[in-house]
Amino acid sequence: MARTGAVLVGIGVTVVVAGGCGSTPGGGPEATGAHSSTAVETTAPATSSRAGSVGASTTRRAPRDGSPSPTVVYRPPYIDHVEWTDTAVGPSLSVFPTTSGRHTDDPAGMATAWQEVLALEPGADTPGMQAQFDCHWRFARIVDPEKASWNLEPGRPVVTEQEMISARCNPGFAEEY
Repeated sequence: MARTGAVLVGIGVTVVVAGGCGSTPGGGPEATGAHSSTAVETTAPATSSRAGSVGASTTRRAPRDGSPSPTVVYRPPYIDHVEWTDTAVGPSLSVFPTTSGRHTDDPAGMATAWQEVLALEPGADTPGMQAQFDCHWRFARIVDPEKASWNLEPGRPVVTEQEMISARCNPGFAEEY
């Protein structure tokens, strides 16, 4: 049976190469062990200065045989760690996303990431904090994908989604750090 693609898996990131190794049914390059000229190089996982932070980088060269370019698929974990800090507005839970958490387009990613937050800090399980997290997931990742952390404050009011968006995920009072 001919294989029509290859999958390379790294920490939190999967690179899918469509048509990467001979896809001729019933023989051809795959059957003889020859490979096409599609090139995907994965480098060693990158780590940030924070212990345990996970990321990955890929170097992609254009395929020489006209096959599609590789697609990067970001997989969990989406949250590296969380930590409580004291701020001018009270306690704040800083949520530190992984590279995958910053860039995934998985439709189930937000729910998966929230469950990761709760596994790390069960005390975050309040409607207001989840609404702040959801807002950051939907909008902050787009506006400022490299923001170090998303800060969730239990003292913020529960508001409508429109009010949350208007307040830039910080309803009730400005973010003061």
